[in-house]
Amino acid sequence: MRAIQVLTTLCLTTFAAVSFAEVSVIVHPSNSATVDATAIERIFLGKEKSFSNGAKAVPVNLESSAAEREEFETKVLDKSSSQLKAYWSKLIFTGKGTQPSEATVSEMIELVSSNPNIIGYVPSSAVTDAVKVVHTAQ
Repeated sequence: MRAIQVLTTLCLTTFAAVSFAEVSVIVHPSNSATVDATAIERIFLGKEKSFSNGAKAVPVNLESSAAEREEFETKVLDKSSSQLKAYWSKLIFTGKGTQPSEATVSEMIELVSSNPNIIGYVPSSAVTDAVKVVHTAQ
C-alpha cells in the first residue's frame, strides 16, 4: 500500500512540474512596435535597449518564485535559471548590464498598463484588457 502512495505522489509531482500554464508576453496597448520572439529574447538579455519603433524598452521579470518565470526563461529565453544567473553575474560584474527588475503578477499588469516602455510577462489567465499580448509561450 505504501508503494502505491509513493508512486502516486511521484506521478502527480512529475505531472505538476510539466503542466505549467501558458505565459503571455505583454506590452502597453499603445505600443505599436513589432515584437517577435527574437526581440523579446534580446530585450530580456539586455542586448537590445529599444523596441523596433525606437521607443525605450524596459524589461520586467516576474518574481523569482513564480513558476511562470521558469517557464518564460526556458521557453522564450532558452536558458535555465542557473544559466541566467551566471549570465547576469558576468554582465553586472563587468558593468555591461543591469538585470531586469521583478514584480508580482498584479504589479506586472499595473506597470505595463501604466508605462508604454515596459515589457513583461504573466500567466495567460491573468491577461486583462489593460495590456496587449505580443507573444505566447506554450
